Amino acid sequence: MTNLPRTPRFDLTGSRALVTGASSGIGLGCAVALAEAGAHVVCAARRSGPLQGCVDAIASGGLSAEAMTFDQTDLDAMAEAFEAPFDVVINSAGLARHTPAVETTPADFDAVMNINLRSAYFLSASAARALQAAGRPGSIIHISSQMGHVGGVDRAVYCASKHALEGMVKAMAIEWGKSGIRINTICPTFIRTPLSQATFDDPDRLAWIMDKIKLPRVGEVEDIMGAAVFLASDASAMVTGTSMLIDGGWTAG
Repeated sequence: MTNLPRTPRFDLTGSRALVTGASSGIGLGCAVALAEAGAHVVCAARRSGPLQGCVDAIASGGLSAEAMTFDQTDLDAMAEAFEAPFDVVINSAGLARHTPAVETTPADFDAVMNINLRSAYFLSASAARALQAAGRPGSIIHISSQMGHVGGVDRAVYCASKHALEGMVKAMAIEWGKSGIRINTICPTFIRTPLSQATFDDPDRLAWIMDKIKLPRVGEVEDIMGAAVFLASDASAMVTGTSMLIDGGWTAG
């Protein structure tokens, strides 16, 4: 009798996960996805009120979640979150300040790099250090962007931060692979969230987006959730140092 291969587990039962930027949008979607897959999810963000509301909503569905409030740019406060290791870490905190390159201020440049790159770097290091100290494998996932692979109008700083994030992830994957620690990115196209609604409400911007996306719609938060579970679970056990583009074909052409 032929021994058939078995599909790896997408189940996260018994896992402990951290999701930053979890009070809205993609971060909230990732938190829900991991909780639905069985993980206990620590939801982190700067604003305690909205964050607790999200955690209460997750828990009301019979899922396991708790809130942790900290500013990710405060590296000392962030490091305290890793007193115990997390099996899964998803970093969804991010910032965009779009201007023509010749009009970018040093303050805007520093603000974007501080959250999109600097905090992501040290979040990754803190997560890996805790896992290595415990002798455990794990999965670190950053919400990057299709703009980490292409350029965009008025997005020089944002693109710079995301291209740098992609390179950072590749280098860290090489360093931590022997420890069984995987690190990857999810690269969405424009996703409909409260923060992006102003872009979708601009007819010129919407026309540009729809011209670039090859599928006949924009992205929704739900489009990211399956990828988050895949990269967090044993189903992606051989995946590290790479990016999952969820861009509707934007970067294909």
